[in-house]
Amino acid sequence: MKPPFFILCAALVLAAPLVAAPSGPAQRPPNVLFIMSDHLNNALGTYSNSIVKTPNIDRLAARGVRFERAYCQFSWCNPSRASLLTGLRPDDIKVYDLATHFRFTTPDVVTLPEQFRRHDYRVERMGKIFHYGVPKEMTSPGFDDPVSWDRVVYPYGRDTEAFDELINFTPQIPIGAALTFRADDGPGEEQTDGWVATEAIKSLERFKADREPFFLGVGFFRPHVPFVAPKEYFEQYPLDSIPAPPDPTESLEAVPGAAYRKPLFMGLTPLQQRLIIRAHYASISFMDAQVGRVLDALDQLDLAGNTIVVFLSDHGYLMGEHGQWEKQSLFEESVRTPMIIAAPGCAAGGAAPHPVEFVGVYPTLAELAGLPRARRACRSQPRPAAAEARPGVALSRVLTARHRQHHPHRTLGLQRMGAGRS
Repeated sequence: MKPPFFILCAALVLAAPLVAAPSGPAQRPPNVLFIMSDHLNNALGTYSNSIVKTPNIDRLAARGVRFERAYCQFSWCNPSRASLLTGLRPDDIKVYDLATHFRFTTPDVVTLPEQFRRHDYRVERMGKIFHYGVPKEMTSPGFDDPVSWDRVVYPYGRDTEAFDELINFTPQIPIGAALTFRADDGPGEEQTDGWVATEAIKSLERFKADREPFFLGVGFFRPHVPFVAPKEYFEQYPLDSIPAPPDPTESLEAVPGAAYRKPLFMGLTPLQQRLIIRAHYASISFMDAQVGRVLDALDQLDLAGNTIVVFLSDHGYLMGEHGQWEKQSLFEESVRTPMIIAAPGCAAGGAAPHPVEFVGVYPTLAELAGLPRARRACRSQPRPAAAEARPGVALSRVLTARHRQHHPHRTLGLQRMGAGRS
């Protein structure tokens, strides 16, 4: 039998007096609102970026804990998402590319949403949680995992059309990775992320009426390329306010040539670089607005008080730093990601400086909800000898003010260098 949520929160109180203890009768199991962005780095107001406008993600951070040094297991979409959602490292699930579904290598693994589904939660998702390609697979299941969900929605909007109207500075690269953008004439609600938010709000309204615990996965596509957003978001960033990336010469002095791509900046001129960065910022602000719509609905429906909210991206993203764009490198900007968790009864408005890793998300949410940790089933092929020695570490203690004060530099979960390629 899973322990009630109030017992877990009470345990946190004993360890950290600054956490408020629940009172009265036993609470209902906590809900989970699991929000993911795509290709988002730490260019957010709450992470001290002075240019990008992200008021909604910032206010979520004000009521939760912002993880300053959160790192993905693999700086590429499918390996990162598969690792995050199974709680297993890429070396354990043998997923290193965009062509391998984790069910091929670990067919019996219990995913994060599946674990909640097994414990009487209503589990739904809209948009991109598991991997599928952007933009051409946005209307398909992609690498989704049907057993993980009770209901799925594949929203798609006007940003999936008119590719010929994109401004493309790297036409030699496939559209899913090319540095392209468009300031769109249509309203935000007609963009794919607008539909994602609309469908998420509908689900929240239904959950409220049905009074059943839920795990809702809300997967936004932006700021994945192409950088498409309504014109109003581009207008928030006058081009003269966007600086060009710094000269990378000094930052690359001690870096082996195999670690970065050439030509630097993919050959873009300084003006093209600034235009791409502006489009990237516009896409972030548009995505932030959709996050705000979902958070507003959570508050208006009086669900926020008993809902764990998670916000994170699948990996980081280089926007000209070190003369590089995009991901698939070991530069800090490629592997470091935003991660915010707001949970009932836990400290708010804090910043955790500890290095943490994505495989800690699964055990954290299971622990906060009072669910047992799922067995790491992998019966179809031998498990790596070190697999059980490298589990993700639950981050629940980091959600308390006292732990952050007493252990400001403790590393939670990151393996020592050389412990494995993941």
